[in-house]
Amino acid sequence: MIKKISIAVLLLTLTASCVSKKMYTELENKFAELKKENRKLQDESEDCAKDKADLDMAYASLKEELAKTKADRDKFLADYTATDKNLKTLQASYSALEKNSDDALKTNMDKNRELLSQLEAKQRALAAEQAKFDKLKGDLQASSARLAELEGLMAAKEASMKKLKETLSKALNSFEGKGLTVQQKNGKVYVSMENKLLFSSGSWAVGAEGRRAVVEVGKVLGANPDISVLIEGHTDDDAYGGSGPIADNWDLSTKRATAIVSILSENKSINKQNLTAAGRSEYAPLMSNSSAEGKAKNRRIEIILTPKLDEISKMLNEL
Repeated sequence: MIKKISIAVLLLTLTASCVSKKMYTELENKFAELKKENRKLQDESEDCAKDKADLDMAYASLKEELAKTKADRDKFLADYTATDKNLKTLQASYSALEKNSDDALKTNMDKNRELLSQLEAKQRALAAEQAKFDKLKGDLQASSARLAELEGLMAAKEASMKKLKETLSKALNSFEGKGLTVQQKNGKVYVSMENKLLFSSGSWAVGAEGRRAVVEVGKVLGANPDISVLIEGHTDDDAYGGSGPIADNWDLSTKRATAIVSILSENKSINKQNLTAAGRSEYAPLMSNSSAEGKAKNRRIEIILTPKLDEISKMLNEL
């Protein structure tokens, strides 16, 4: 799908001056739909995190219910013990009174039958509570095991992303202070490159030094084929003043993102299905555009690396 998008955008770039406006508009609409689909996938990843929080709440509730059940069981056990003691006392009394009159014997027998009936009822209630306790204990153990496995998977993903961040930082060390930063947050790794490292003003052609930085990123990605890669183009809020096939900042940011994808695609070790290009225009700034420094920070390419969450999503669905 990503390959088809890349081809479509390239064809649009090459033929924008000669295709009909209707075809151009249809391509733009299709591209917008694909961006929505990308956002939906991001939302689903966030939903996975929310599902884990819900599972934690359910786990705490199950522990509370288990504690209540144990308390109820202990109460029934205490009642059972007291009743059993009374029964033994009455049985001893019955043995003593057996030597007396038949009327006294009959009275004690009636009491014994009543106590035996009460004891049987207590035993049934205790057995029912024990069964409920055993079931809750089994459910809790199963949930605890699944939660521990899920936490282990998430910890492993976090560790792999930390290692990826360290590898990228080492590979891109020579670009430190040139507008390139590597950060890890929200379970993802962000490689941010300011436009001064990549593009001339109003251009989407990547310069020599910027290409070298992108190639270094590509080498790391080629060694990590299970990472999803989103390349976002960002601009400041100055209106595009150039000419040619670029309509506005949306167009410019998209073409810049696609230019980065093209360079990464030259690395045969990278799975092209993991690459996605997106233009954000000026609508996701890092700083205020009221200063030249803020505008420079906002003009950037962000390469967002996300681990595959298929296994975690499957576990959440099974809970």
